[in-house]
Amino acid sequence: MRLAVLGATGGVGRHIVAHALADGHTVTAAVRDPARLEATHENLTVLRADALDTASLTEVVGGADAVLSGMGQLGRHDPLKPASTSARAAVEAMTATGVRRIVVVSAAPLNRSGAGQSWLAHRVLAPALRAVLKELYADLEVMERILRESEVEWTSVRPPRLTNAPGSGTYRHQVDAGPAGNAIARADVARAMLDFVTAPETVRRTVGVSS
Repeated sequence: MRLAVLGATGGVGRHIVAHALADGHTVTAAVRDPARLEATHENLTVLRADALDTASLTEVVGGADAVLSGMGQLGRHDPLKPASTSARAAVEAMTATGVRRIVVVSAAPLNRSGAGQSWLAHRVLAPALRAVLKELYADLEVMERILRESEVEWTSVRPPRLTNAPGSGTYRHQVDAGPAGNAIARADVARAMLDFVTAPETVRRTVGVSS
């Protein structure tokens, strides 16, 4: 497949690029600073682009079979609101170029129903995180709303606490439910996102993932 990756130098994004190339896909990575992307491969094209700008993304997503986004806030009070702003730009660029499929990374605390999660995770941990990191989760909620209101075939992957542990290559997942576990390696989130690109049961759904 031809894949466009947004946030390719981030914690999840760089693993998406690595897994996609290892799987034999052709990858176009959108980055503000190409020097920050260490990966090199004959099937990798690195484009200097602003993932928050529709016009800038048009060249990146044009001709792609799917878009994968690891975009998220760099800090608690990121004024750019990168998750929602990039989602809006991506949807507009995809609509303009006829691309249908997008998989994004979100977060477990957005599972307000509590489906698939323990009482502690749903009633204690998630509300506490939403209170402390309210701007971050508000940005992700707007991102998901933009996707729901669009015509694209989206999947929002909701992991719990992210770690930098080596990926195991395996994960647990639940469609339209929270993750069963309380942590997952960023590399395994990337693995799941790539797997979900071709999983029809995840289209226009949220998916909780954990180790």
